[in-house]
Amino acid sequence: MLSPKIKRNISRIIPFGVFWVISGLIFSIIEKGVLGDLGYYPSTKNPYNFSGMIFINAASTLVTGLFLGTIEILYLSKLFTQTCFSKKIAYKTTIYLVIIFIFLLVFTLIGNSVKLQTNLFDKDVWFSLWAFLSNFAFWSVVLYISAIIPLSLFYAEVSDNLGQEVLINFFTGKYHTPTEEERIFMFLDMKSSTTIAEKLGHVRYFELLREYYSDLSDSIIEYSGEIYQYIGDEIVVSWKLKPGLHNNNCVQCFYAIRDSLTKQAEKYNVKFGLLPTFKAGFHFGKVTTGEIGVIKKAIIFTGDVLNTTARIQGLCNYYKVDLLISHDLMEKLNLGSKFQIKSLGEKDLRGRDKKVELFTVLKSS
Repeated sequence: MLSPKIKRNISRIIPFGVFWVISGLIFSIIEKGVLGDLGYYPSTKNPYNFSGMIFINAASTLVTGLFLGTIEILYLSKLFTQTCFSKKIAYKTTIYLVIIFIFLLVFTLIGNSVKLQTNLFDKDVWFSLWAFLSNFAFWSVVLYISAIIPLSLFYAEVSDNLGQEVLINFFTGKYHTPTEEERIFMFLDMKSSTTIAEKLGHVRYFELLREYYSDLSDSIIEYSGEIYQYIGDEIVVSWKLKPGLHNNNCVQCFYAIRDSLTKQAEKYNVKFGLLPTFKAGFHFGKVTTGEIGVIKKAIIFTGDVLNTTARIQGLCNYYKVDLLISHDLMEKLNLGSKFQIKSLGEKDLRGRDKKVELFTVLKSS
């Protein structure tokens, strides 16, 4: 089975293919409108067939979109993380235009060879290519592509900023009407954050947070978590009940994050003179999920489970542990021999009538 990280990358690449295919079909329709009943291109005299060109354009744009999406998601998106939005789009657009120019040359050569029923090295094929490159038709295609690239990159950037799941839900209108669902929440809070901020200063502390959150992300993705909110030095991670319980993903995520930071201790000590540590509280329950806002829209969760999870996390210092799990969630989990489970007794939580039994969990060596 594919890992959650690979599935996520595939789901981020596919929209590039879809976007480019739609753009290719639009181009084919516009081209048909311009050429009308002509059976050839006036500029090159090459034969023109509408149904054939739809297939060629759809196939070529699909390949191009998936190829560029793969480059963007796996490689280029990591190169301009410290660059402002407008420059990032401009730099990437230039790079992709060069790549697509090469693609156009290749596809035009192949297309001309197929239409003329000859090999790629025939002088007529190259003459047709030159006629295309020196004609306004070519530059209209380049101009059209120059508009598509920043639009597709804009979608990718917005998707990364809002969260892919959130953006898809906006498009599909899934939460336009409030929906009730069961979710697991993890409130993960950096230890001694005030002391660290005073030691580093506000700018260096912000750089630490950016590095810290970036290094948490892979573990959250790998264990099917969804980042709900960043609240200063605290991050709220959520799971739908089934994927959160599967293979104990929610608890496994906590230890994967800890292991990931431990492995990068040298980097943090060199850059910031310390290794950030954290504590977390877990709980699950029903939430109402819906789209809210006018000036700025957001998909939010409301319900007692959020307040309860926050208060459980706040008791980590009281119990001197890094991880607390509610009794309700512990009953759903099947931790087995990989974890050592210890009950810490019942505790009153503000806003709740009944006491909540809390557990801490240690991963067995």
